[in-house]
Amino acid sequence: MIPRMTDDISVISKSPGLEGRAVEVVVTLPTFKRPEHLLETLQSLRRQNTARNYAVIVMENEAEAREGAGAAQPLFERGEIAGLLILAHARGNCNAYNAGWLTALVHFPALEYLLVIDDDEIAGPEWIERMCLTAEMLDADIVGGPQVPVFAEPADPRIANHPVFLPPHAESGRVDALYSSGNLLIRRKVLEKMGSPFLDPAFNFLGGGDSDFLSRSAATGFQLAWCSEAPVYETVPPRRVEADWIRARSIRNGVISTLVERRRRANEPLGRLKVIARSFALLAVSPLRGLARLAAGAPLSVSLYPVLVGIGRVAAEFGYAREQYRQPEKN
Repeated sequence: MIPRMTDDISVISKSPGLEGRAVEVVVTLPTFKRPEHLLETLQSLRRQNTARNYAVIVMENEAEAREGAGAAQPLFERGEIAGLLILAHARGNCNAYNAGWLTALVHFPALEYLLVIDDDEIAGPEWIERMCLTAEMLDADIVGGPQVPVFAEPADPRIANHPVFLPPHAESGRVDALYSSGNLLIRRKVLEKMGSPFLDPAFNFLGGGDSDFLSRSAATGFQLAWCSEAPVYETVPPRRVEADWIRARSIRNGVISTLVERRRRANEPLGRLKVIARSFALLAVSPLRGLARLAAGAPLSVSLYPVLVGIGRVAAEFGYAREQYRQPEKN
């Protein structure tokens, strides 16, 4: 089935001379109220060392002021960035991703690889090439890479090593699970098989729509891999090293874990009961896991992480869902 654009997506600008049928790789870049950093991200994409023909789709998700679109539009109009600048009218990070991914399928019929980077990240010059090579060498359908934190202000090393800032895998190779879209490659066939909307809008303001998509993709049979050699560098503002933000993010990780597992087991016999039992079991053992970390010399904030995740998992069973992205200035 040939995909079609939807009414909640508008093309703001298209680079001159863009030939969609010649583009093999598309980088999608959602943006929301970060115009200065968006320009830095775009400059890092201009500096890519690859012979592959690639284009960029920027998805503006702020329909009123459109600061990101205003900052990026001259780059597209001058042809400094090859690709499209679009407006995703429906607010929410899942809606922004869905708009960009659908636009890529519609406008670039020769698309083979879709990559994802966020507007608070910087790509290394070999990023596109290394992600594509990993997909080819490992015959992987989806490839994830590290999001290396770059703290806006000097951070306590104990904070820098907190689990919320660490990648899920240490070495390149095939993996069983990926969790984030902040540094990701997806083959076209995955998007065509999973269908639009790719990310469930129910996760728009909670986060975790990417984790749910990746979990469903793996369950469908697509092969996942990790490329340690293709990092992006994520700017971490001072707000995100504060204790209350780290606690909230840790609990949120637990909530998302429950919601994703609940969907994965939806068609299993007693699947719902299995999720509930696992949530309470993880909470029950979490103090022991925390004490083990503390005894091994981990700081208290790191040692409390499994406890907070356990609390989040159980809280989700009672309907708790803190939508951090409702107020992005506090996130």
